Amino acid sequence: MAKYEKTITGQFEEVVNQLQKDINNSGITMNLVDESNYTISETKIAVRVYDKYFMRNGNRASLSLTVVGSNDNIFISAIGAGGGSGIIFNFSLGAESEMVEIVQRSIEHME
Repeated sequence: MAKYEKTITGQFEEVVNQLQKDINNSGITMNLVDESNYTISETKIAVRVYDKYFMRNGNRASLSLTVVGSNDNIFISAIGAGGGSGIIFNFSLGAESEMVEIVQRSIEHME
């Protein structure tokens, strides 16, 4: 498992749209599995779940992305999981970290 969290200042919709664009453009095997959007008062929440097939280890990894915005304060959480092999021991070749780094690079370009 890999995790990246960051709080930034910006426009919620612009941040979500840029993240979606960067994640979708990161590889042909990247797939948006599902999404959820919720607004309560001034707080907006966007949840996205992606998966990607990695040929080097022959399996899939997932990326769970949560973006929470209130006014211009935005919290981003990206969690990568899967991508390992084995039943008892989970040997990972870095697929989870690679997926989380897509989000990290996207946020760094926005700042």
